[in-house]
Amino acid sequence: MSKDKTKDAVEEEARGKKDAKESRKEQALKKAAAKYAGEKDGEDKKPERDFSYTQNRELSWLRFDDRILDEAYDPEVPAFERLKFCEIVESNLDEWFMIRVGGLSDLASLKNQPKDNKSNMTPAEQLTAIFDALPALVERHEKGLAEVEALLAGHGLVRVSPADYTEEDRAAVQRHFERRLAPIISPLIVDPRHPFPNLRNGRLFVACSLDGAEETGLLGIIEVPRTEQRVVALPATAKAWRYTLLEDVLETCLDQCFGEYAPKRSAVLRVTRNADIDPDGEGVEEEEDYRQHMKKVLKLRQRLQPVRLEIRGKLGKTLETLIAEELSLEPRRVFRLNRPIDLGYVYGLESHIPDHEHAACVFRRFEPQISPMVDLSLPMRGQVEDHDVLLTYPYESMTPLLRLVREASADDACISIKITLYRVAKSSHLCESLISAAEAGKDVTVLMELRARFDEANNIAWAERLEDAGCTVIYGSEGFKCHSKICQITYHDRDGIRRITCLGTGNFNEKTATLYSDFMLLTADEGIGADGNTFFRNLSLGNLRGTYRQLGVAPVGLKPLVMRGLDREIARAREGAPARVFFKMNSLTDRDVIDKISEACEAGVKVVMIVRGICCIKAGVPGKTDGLVIRQIAGRFLEHARIYAFGEYADTIYLSSADMMTRNTERRVEIAYPVRDSACCEIVRHFIDLQLADNVKARQLTAEGTWARVETEEGAPRVNCQEVLLREAYERAREAVEERARAAKAPRVEPAPEAVPELAAEDIAERDEAPVAEPAPAPEPVPTPAPAPAPQPTADPAPRKADPRPKRGRVSRALGLFGQAFGTLFGGGDE
Repeated sequence: MSKDKTKDAVEEEARGKKDAKESRKEQALKKAAAKYAGEKDGEDKKPERDFSYTQNRELSWLRFDDRILDEAYDPEVPAFERLKFCEIVESNLDEWFMIRVGGLSDLASLKNQPKDNKSNMTPAEQLTAIFDALPALVERHEKGLAEVEALLAGHGLVRVSPADYTEEDRAAVQRHFERRLAPIISPLIVDPRHPFPNLRNGRLFVACSLDGAEETGLLGIIEVPRTEQRVVALPATAKAWRYTLLEDVLETCLDQCFGEYAPKRSAVLRVTRNADIDPDGEGVEEEEDYRQHMKKVLKLRQRLQPVRLEIRGKLGKTLETLIAEELSLEPRRVFRLNRPIDLGYVYGLESHIPDHEHAACVFRRFEPQISPMVDLSLPMRGQVEDHDVLLTYPYESMTPLLRLVREASADDACISIKITLYRVAKSSHLCESLISAAEAGKDVTVLMELRARFDEANNIAWAERLEDAGCTVIYGSEGFKCHSKICQITYHDRDGIRRITCLGTGNFNEKTATLYSDFMLLTADEGIGADGNTFFRNLSLGNLRGTYRQLGVAPVGLKPLVMRGLDREIARAREGAPARVFFKMNSLTDRDVIDKISEACEAGVKVVMIVRGICCIKAGVPGKTDGLVIRQIAGRFLEHARIYAFGEYADTIYLSSADMMTRNTERRVEIAYPVRDSACCEIVRHFIDLQLADNVKARQLTAEGTWARVETEEGAPRVNCQEVLLREAYERAREAVEERARAAKAPRVEPAPEAVPELAAEDIAERDEAPVAEPAPAPEPVPTPAPAPAPQPTADPAPRKADPRPKRGRVSRALGLFGQAFGTLFGGGDE
């Protein structure tokens, strides 16, 4: 009897858990539907929306990917860099399918589907529009990759397909299979006694028909081992390094994998699964460690509902249909490709480009320079307390920030270091300094965001290390990712309590600081310091509704800060005064902000924006967005900085971690921070000027929501803002060193590349041995170029001593210099 009761109790408990899981899923879908429709709890229903000047988020994203693909087709971009742009587009689409298409697929299952507040489309309607638009992009991507691979073959880097193997190649492939693959592969057959296997998310599989009896549906499947290198070297020639891919080796040797079964047709497969999981919606068990919960979520991602199947090769219609049906995928979600699936292997090819061809195939290497606002021969604390420091990545090095934290970790006067971490380098010097500080007995508090999508595993590993070292590690608030970038160092000495606060637009990540364009402000401003202290106290208490005097903190205070800035300019325009707003961001989807921008345009405010990715507002719509100028820049570096500037001369400047997306303004912890120091303001204004002067990598948004090349007058100089910023970073670093050498009556020395922090071992492996570019000598002066197409008037800054950055007016000089100088400094045309 007791056994029956025990059994009943177990079954009841299992049913209860299942019901709870279903309830959580239902609640999560309802919550997602409300977010999708732009609804908020307790808020009255919005009046009828005007969709004449807005566009769909997903279609805007596809246009952005198409723009990135332009770089893969650009003959002025070096061949290997074009190959990397092909990989970036594929990687973007992979993530987009996992998150956006996955989420829309869930919402499309609802009986009453919500409508998007930018396009008035249901999820099902959006999916139809998406799958109508995708084939053209997929085809263009495939053609671009083929063109780039042919170009690289001419430079001595050759991918060989099985159809082109020589006898010598086949012998090499056979040896590789016998030594590396045969001992570890696990072939499977699919028949009534062997069910269809779980094809894990993002993994490559080789599938084949067996015995040639396609009509019987006998299918063989082998997972391509992830423990082996994708790139397999083939016998080289005098002029070329030749390689094939691991899946091609496996496909070539299938006749040795299935025993008595003889493989006939074969193909490479990859399944993309829905990864749009809300970690907090999965239900954290009572007393469960949040790190362990996140590990479970990562495992769950591998087996969620498929959203896409990619096939390279020909299995035959019967078996392809069988696989799609087993995965519950409709035909429009099956993509047949003639190119390799998963281009992640391309980054490892750079070191194999023949030496005599290398310079022609890649961007010439550069080293981020030390900002002239700091002197690394002096302690960082005193310099930041003397004046604000604004670092501009990747043109300037992250070293001053790393040095500041490292010095603090060994400074007896430092009593605490507090920091938020979202995406961290795998080998992080910053985290090592935090560990050293904790081991030295300092109070170190780290908010580690474990929900940073696709960086969860790395963040979990660092959280464990930091906690083991004695750091206090917290994981943020339920339902609100902490995306802000803030570090605060507190000192207690005879002067009392002093604080240095570091605020960024991008992550505290040494690797991305060399790839992404971002700002990092180091300041001893007491008002910002007080707000920073309040911010960390509120995070520790789980309070998201704190009050701040200097900072705009989401989810409560950031959007109102932006709306107030727009309202001030609207009021000025209505009074007949000059009014201007400049925004730079990654994406714009927040409907409230979009509507306020339209209101500003109608009032006569000059609104100029640079939006890298998704942009749900259309420019130049009569009566709604007249005069709105929206640019986009895609080039060597990822544009990642966020700037909100208000006033005719960008009189009020905020930098921020937040895009104007509803998720950032309402459902994340973000910070916007003011830039007040005149030298730092001048840096931002100069940066804005150069971005708006770009006529090489810039595109302009049309009233139809498409991106068009920026029109320039015939004979106008070509301006690539990223190249100009690179050149100027070298010039400033050299001038600063020369000035200090003169002051010390010392001989002139060049900026030291070794001042840049050493990258981690795996990062070094990703870099070739190309020499570091030294600052190029300035060429002879050239005539001043014509005015930029989108002028940005700015006021002269207040006088200050020894401004280390270029003054107003140096834009013209820089534009005139860069054309000749970059031919010397950077190979490969405009990039």
